[in-house]
Amino acid sequence: MRFVAIGGGTGLSTLLGGLKRFVGENGDGAWLESLSAIVTVTDDGGSSGRLREELQMLPPGDIRNCMIALSEDSTLLARLFRYRFRGSGDLAGHSFGNLFLAALADVTGDFVEAVRLSSEVLASKGNIFPATINDVRLVAE
Repeated sequence: MRFVAIGGGTGLSTLLGGLKRFVGENGDGAWLESLSAIVTVTDDGGSSGRLREELQMLPPGDIRNCMIALSEDSTLLARLFRYRFRGSGDLAGHSFGNLFLAALADVTGDFVEAVRLSSEVLASKGNIFPATINDVRLVAE
């Protein structure tokens, strides 16, 4: 079975973290042939919001959380991607994973490719796609 989850925020990454153990070969108790996530890119707060404004890029936070959820939680890389800089300087509040995605998107010139390569680096057990590559924002009136 192939499974696609659509969403964002904490809910999607929590769901993916629970499902990743069922991805793999049938012989090891897995029942999912593949797992994919389509992730919203409307976040405009915190580190994601700052990167979005300063670098005119898609907000990486929800995608980063999904990549971490699909990786092996105990790896050093997963811990690094979760790391948030402290202090009061320019890096304060930014997560290493968001900065990594921002740098890779700049190097490749393609946010979607940066997500794919970052997922590869983390050995994520699934595919992650932004819901859109356009600059979209949630608004209420």
